[in-house]
Amino acid sequence: MIERELVIVGGGPSGMAAAIAARENGVKDILLLERDQYLGGILNQCVHTGFGLEYFKEVLTGPEYADRFIKKIRGLPDIEISLRSFAVGMTGDKVVTFLKPGRMERVKARAIIMATGCREKTREMVHIAGTRPSGIFSAGFAQKLINIEGLLPGKEVVIVGSGDIGLIMARRFVLEGAKVSGVVEIQGQSRGLVRNIVQCIEDFDIPIYFNHKISRIYGRDRVEALDAVRVDENFNEISGTKFALKCDTILMSVGLIPENELIEMAGVAIDRKTNSPVSEELNKTSVPGIFVCGNSFKVYDIVDSVTRDSLAAGKLAAEYLGRARA
Repeated sequence: MIERELVIVGGGPSGMAAAIAARENGVKDILLLERDQYLGGILNQCVHTGFGLEYFKEVLTGPEYADRFIKKIRGLPDIEISLRSFAVGMTGDKVVTFLKPGRMERVKARAIIMATGCREKTREMVHIAGTRPSGIFSAGFAQKLINIEGLLPGKEVVIVGSGDIGLIMARRFVLEGAKVSGVVEIQGQSRGLVRNIVQCIEDFDIPIYFNHKISRIYGRDRVEALDAVRVDENFNEISGTKFALKCDTILMSVGLIPENELIEMAGVAIDRKTNSPVSEELNKTSVPGIFVCGNSFKVYDIVDSVTRDSLAAGKLAAEYLGRARA
């Protein structure tokens, strides 16, 4: 088992920012684990603009934003980047087990920063009745299929929920020649950024149904249609308001869940409502020396805020290691 001063799990914007800040604050033995074959995380599939407005004072795409940090981190000494390294276990005494192609490794760290991000909620988590046909995707997965794999998941789409990824994907499908029959949102207003409502929905004349929910999905092999219905302030269906929307594809954009199973395995206290670490201070957890940053600490609206707070996580880890050496 190898030993390292600082191990960072996750090579997206939060993990890279934390690594850079830790190195700049004096940590000289850093191992960064990333399960994908590239650094950048979710930014690699976000080809739309809108990134960097606060941090860089520029309008960038996701890959452009990530590239700024990739170039910087690769130019710093003492940071080892281990790609295709999937963390599968962690203990309270800071031992991380991870898989690489063909082998399993373990590393003992003096401090750990977890930057594992979020996963999307699924259809099953919002309890939509009906059949279980193909053609139901999370919005983020559909984004990857189009922007990374070059595949169009469907031709007639309904978006369930108005999170930012769903709004952006409504526009993306239209630009690819598909029809977006509507966005169905159970709340009275969007959960996404105002700019995404304007640029992705209003500018493309896509119908958005607030105070509505999906009551049933139809289709045997592939999605064929769904029923939408208006709801009251308690989210109960209002009689006589049901209508059908024809579609072959449904995108779920109903929220994100921080990926924190590893820190829970290590004994970190977890808030069961949010799946975030219980903490009174930014980036800290109930276990000294285990820090969490980015969307795995809390769900952020914009990546510029992720970067800002993740830089603080790197500095916190450096301070912790400095005290440990004293």
